[in-house]
Amino acid sequence: MADPENLFIVNVVTPDGLIFSHHCSLVEMRAIDGQRSIMYNHLPILTPLTIGEIRVKRGREMNETVNHIAISGGYFEFSNNVATIIADSAERSTRINLSRAEAAKKRAQSELKKAKSMHDQRSIERAQVALRRAVNRISVYNSDN
Repeated sequence: MADPENLFIVNVVTPDGLIFSHHCSLVEMRAIDGQRSIMYNHLPILTPLTIGEIRVKRGREMNETVNHIAISGGYFEFSNNVATIIADSAERSTRINLSRAEAAKKRAQSELKKAKSMHDQRSIERAQVALRRAVNRISVYNSDN
């Protein structure tokens, strides 16, 4: 008989509701202070996340498939073998519309150029965030294809 696999639940929640909920063996994400990897029985943790990719490694039953999710920041909490990611927005790689993401990148680059020429710091910062989000979505889409 094979050893039982130690899995835990990961939930990704946005203001639009639950977008991901599965058992997994590993979750990787970028916290504001660096890359984090969480496995079964990890100590409880609560940490803010940056714009980035969440990688969820599923169990042996799912052939250890890795799901990729683009998030725009948020919080990660792990306790009692339940991982909860609360994000402003999150999108599974399989649901990312690449042409929309590339158009958003071009818009952000244009806005950034315009804001820099006007020396408008607030607009520069907004455009930089929009650009990081678009680039992240493109990267997550490409990591799964």
